[in-house]
Amino acid sequence: MTNAASHAEQNRLREADTAAGAWRRWGPYLSERQWGTVREDYSAGGDAWDYFGHDQARSRAYRWGEDGIAGISDDEQRLCFALAMWNGRDPILKERFFGVTNAEGNHGEDVKEHYFYLDSTPTHSYMRMLYKYPQREYPYEDLLATNRSRGRGDFEYELLDTGIFDEGRYFDVVVEYAKATEEDLLIRVTVHNRGPEAATLRLLPTLWFRNTWSGGSPDGRPALREVPDVPGLSVVRADHETLGRRWLLCQGDHDLLFTENETNSERLFGSPNATPYVKDGIGRFVVHGEAGSVNPARTGTKVAADVVLELPPGGSAAVRLRLTDQAPAADGQSSAADFDELLDRRRAEADEFYAGRIAPGLAEPERLVVRQALAGMLWSKQYFGYDVEQWLAEHGLDPLDAQGVRNGEWFHLDSHDIISMPDTWEYPWFAAWDLAFHAVTLGVVDLAFAKGQLDLLLSRRFLHPNGQIPAYEWNFSDVNPPVHAWAIYLLYELEKSRTGRGDRAWLENAFHKLSKNFTWWLNRKDVDGRNVFQGGFLGLDNIGVFDRSAPLPTGGHLDQADGTAWMALYCQNMLQIAVELAAEDPVYIEQAHTFVEHFAWIAVAVNRSAGKAETMWDDQDGFFYDLLRLPDGSATRMKVRSLVGLLPLAAATVIGPDVTARYPQLLEQTRDFIARHPSVGSVLSGGRYAGERGNFILALFDEERLRRILTRMLDEDEFLSPYGIRSLSRAHAEQPFELRVNGDVYRVPYLPAESDTGMFGGNSNWRGPIWFPMNALLIRALLNLHVCYGDEFTVECPTGSGVTMTLFEVAKEISERLTRIFLPGEGGRRPCYGGNHIFADDEHWRDLLTFNEYFHGDNGAGLGASHQTGWTGLVAVFPNLFANINSQDLIEHGLVGGFRLSPGTVER
Repeated sequence: MTNAASHAEQNRLREADTAAGAWRRWGPYLSERQWGTVREDYSAGGDAWDYFGHDQARSRAYRWGEDGIAGISDDEQRLCFALAMWNGRDPILKERFFGVTNAEGNHGEDVKEHYFYLDSTPTHSYMRMLYKYPQREYPYEDLLATNRSRGRGDFEYELLDTGIFDEGRYFDVVVEYAKATEEDLLIRVTVHNRGPEAATLRLLPTLWFRNTWSGGSPDGRPALREVPDVPGLSVVRADHETLGRRWLLCQGDHDLLFTENETNSERLFGSPNATPYVKDGIGRFVVHGEAGSVNPARTGTKVAADVVLELPPGGSAAVRLRLTDQAPAADGQSSAADFDELLDRRRAEADEFYAGRIAPGLAEPERLVVRQALAGMLWSKQYFGYDVEQWLAEHGLDPLDAQGVRNGEWFHLDSHDIISMPDTWEYPWFAAWDLAFHAVTLGVVDLAFAKGQLDLLLSRRFLHPNGQIPAYEWNFSDVNPPVHAWAIYLLYELEKSRTGRGDRAWLENAFHKLSKNFTWWLNRKDVDGRNVFQGGFLGLDNIGVFDRSAPLPTGGHLDQADGTAWMALYCQNMLQIAVELAAEDPVYIEQAHTFVEHFAWIAVAVNRSAGKAETMWDDQDGFFYDLLRLPDGSATRMKVRSLVGLLPLAAATVIGPDVTARYPQLLEQTRDFIARHPSVGSVLSGGRYAGERGNFILALFDEERLRRILTRMLDEDEFLSPYGIRSLSRAHAEQPFELRVNGDVYRVPYLPAESDTGMFGGNSNWRGPIWFPMNALLIRALLNLHVCYGDEFTVECPTGSGVTMTLFEVAKEISERLTRIFLPGEGGRRPCYGGNHIFADDEHWRDLLTFNEYFHGDNGAGLGASHQTGWTGLVAVFPNLFANINSQDLIEHGLVGGFRLSPGTVER
């Protein structure tokens, strides 16, 4: 490959970043599920899942977005393309993925399909995805009935459990996209019959307009029309007032089925339809033979090419399409010329791009993990449309007086953006703290997009006027951990290391928005002004004794070790940003000192007892705990050993000697502050914060406490799993924590797999499994601590093994255990798939990965959301990280925002 070709994707990115080319206009922006979302919920009681379920989705036009299988759209989701298919046996056309909702599943909502994101470049110049479609009748009713009948102590009933894939009786549907230009997309769908007998598949590539005209869009009603008599092609012309004119070209002479993207009100509500042809018309024609359900005039707002594939056993066939802004030639030939060559060239360019983004020292199994993790992250970019003021008005509510209604106080939020989603089926909406971790991973391949995602959360369209960052669609007012300053500073440092310069204007703008959010935390989440925080939800769901989002049954409130640690880390990150900005504007030195003081007061609050009240630190156990403060002023430690008590370890940040050398006034002001406040000096004394190499370590613990915490964390009978750090100590398997209140028993046992409680939906368990984002923060802290303490500081790892490691080696060990979740082990089995032998034994499954929400604390099996959960994409960072640095590098050259994410090349 030529040098120009090897940099093709990097050039496209550069054009997209500078607005020289609209390479990001088209992408995988369709959700895997739009039904059952808050945006589509217009019920009186706010029951999103029951109000708009899967059955209604095929007949009811969406209001705010669209979904489809392996779909793409433009960045405003005006024109959409996706696959539909029918195996000749299913009772409905397969147009979208099926799963159980929160109320139907014994462990919450869960998709019941097998699909895999295999590849994507950041500009989506090349994408590849695989869907496994059964040849037997899809077991819709069996999945619903069996899951409903199972209790929380039972396993979920999955599609593989039904036996529907036995004997290889399924189709592998491989979908590839390649961009010839920004507006010219090649689409190749290759279908493989994996079964022992000949099989027929009706493949229906579908093009449609999102229904904006019913909502009063000024764009008017768009139209799709057949273009007849183009030799060798089936052609549709699409006309839209703002998008312009497009053509869909399908090679071959296929029937085109037209209908309207309008609700079938007659089927759903028993009322007359607005048009004779409605959303489910194509499905009724294909599955039930209703000839009158599609428009013989060959026009509409939804169309599918009816492609019938007869496949011998083991056979395959390819279907080629083109979605383009160029009209087809009269002879139809130009659209077919070099189709496969161009598509394969884009795939090769993707290989070249990732060769520069994945560390060359990685073995092929690790490279596969990194590549597929990044592919899934990029496929999970979705269009998110939600104008809350309009949504409230459509409920008949005055947006200025909608208190007590879901998201009523967020009427200012107006989204029409492409956003990285936690999961495109289970969580097809943005989540604020997830998005910060997504940005860290996406920064490896697309810094501009990653920065823009964090910008978006802090923009006036999202950030509440009071300074709160919106949590997620279900309830924007919930409280998520404040990890955004950490992610922003990390991306700033990453860009500086990669290009030789940082984006100061971006950093400065973010700093001012973050300061507003920081003030919101101070004013709203420090109940009695003691610098101890009670954040409510804080992302850790059901790890605690009580539902933190509800009033305590004891009265009083919780002083949260994790909430306080989050704020300590927030202070540290804001200090880092202020120091960086001070290089060009000395006014930020005052801001930096403000965050030093905030951190100091938090450290005092964590470590110093006040009268008869206990501190969070338990000297007997060598661990941090939440404090339950009762109305009479007494307090007791909630002695659950969990991530709540490990999070203070994560709040460890190094300030290098260059900072104190450049800004002696900052050091002088800090000394004056300590001199004026003996309580601060008593907590910050003892060498806790000064490393021997002149580094300045900000932490909530001294060296002795650090060793005691690590003894717990690295104990395989407590937190250290073969697959990373557990969220709850395994010691609670034998000794669950119990608290009796007014005759009720509140109990926290070790649950390495699924939750046994319905708290927070029932499908999120922090009582034992392994979560990647928390492991990432702990690895970052260990690397920071290593920079400060150096190779002389060693600990036993695992505890009691007699093996000593530096903190760098401990961080690497945890990273390798996390990566091991996805690597073939004994017998070729990947721990993430638990006991599913097909992923180890079948050549058509063994190299396919999904990146679950969390993982079994003892065997590494994937749990929760079962496909590409964004923050688990952090696994793409870990192998790269430790392939690029060693202990001495880290000590001599420091960190990039706590991580070094990219190969050492500098792009200028």
